[in-house]
Amino acid sequence: MLSASDAFRTTLDLFGTGLDLMRQNLRRDYPQADDDEIDRRLRQWLHERPGAASGDAEGRPVNMAARLG
Repeated sequence: MLSASDAFRTTLDLFGTGLDLMRQNLRRDYPQADDDEIDRRLRQWLHERPGAASGDAEGRPVNMAARLG
């Protein structure tokens, strides 16, 4: 069983891998874009992807304060 710190490190690693994959997709979609443009598009995607307004993916928003309170 993973400790909380190991699970968190794994989560951060998976998030980093997801960013790398999306960055590769953006490079493929916009081959003429420089690094700054790719970074701008990546930030835009993070803010505007489905569910971004709720801070998560698509689905039912969950009040974490109520769950953890």
